Amino acid sequence: MRRAPAEGLLLVTVLLWSFNFTALRFGVTHGFEPLAYAPVRWGLAGIALAALARWQKHSLRVGRRDLAILAAVSVVGIFVNQISFVYALRLVSASTVALVFGTLPIFISLISQLSGLERLRPQHWVATGISFCGVGLVALAAPGGLSASAGGILLALATTSTFAIYSVAIVPVMKRNSPLVVNAVSALIGAALLAAASAPVLADESWGEPGALAWGALLYSALISVVLGNLFWFAAVDRVGPGRASLFANLQPFFGALFAVLVLSETLQAGQIAGGCVIALGILLGRRARLTAPPSE
Repeated sequence: MRRAPAEGLLLVTVLLWSFNFTALRFGVTHGFEPLAYAPVRWGLAGIALAALARWQKHSLRVGRRDLAILAAVSVVGIFVNQISFVYALRLVSASTVALVFGTLPIFISLISQLSGLERLRPQHWVATGISFCGVGLVALAAPGGLSASAGGILLALATTSTFAIYSVAIVPVMKRNSPLVVNAVSALIGAALLAAASAPVLADESWGEPGALAWGALLYSALISVVLGNLFWFAAVDRVGPGRASLFANLQPFFGALFAVLVLSETLQAGQIAGGCVIALGILLGRRARLTAPPSE
């Protein structure tokens, strides 16, 4: 991994994460109940991440303050996030969810503004409005129209916004602990929360109903997307920095929609493609205007 070019690692990571939209959509529509899929996925990911951390001689112990922060952000960034994610993919196509996920940089900017970390300029607010107009186009052009897709679109927006909150809130903990340890602990906390909330569904799930491909999708979501994707991502970010890495992350909606079309035979309407382009335009406009730090108190 150390010899691989950082740009190559970033591109592979984005491809792995992009395919997860397709894998998860397949899993929750071919035998798995969404509330059974999510806790098993994160339980497997948490165990694998913890094993890797221990293999690299890291302690899984974090300070009480950091543990409290991780517990709080895991409620939002894994528990709420994953429930929204699996049901969004149950209600609307993977390509639609992938396109809506393109609003992530906009949400991160908004969360940074609300948390006082950065100050948005007028150009960022214009970019935000443009991106959400793009979301509206995606929703209107989705199969069945707005009435059929509204619930899934709202859940996709909830998925994106909660991940943005998680991404911003977890930064201070990352600075004091190994990213691998932080991901392992938060994944285990999230898995425990999901399992507790999903206990009746887990008990009633017909584990013999999903076929080999559905189980493969679950294993991909847990071990390839979460574990391998995170390892590649943080290895590359350590070399090139988060700013440059985030440019590659912007490719995720495009590849996510492309995989859904190629693998699941989904169709993209002209309006959805136009909406994705409008979202991308908003992101581009937002990136051209630098965020400013708030005045010190």
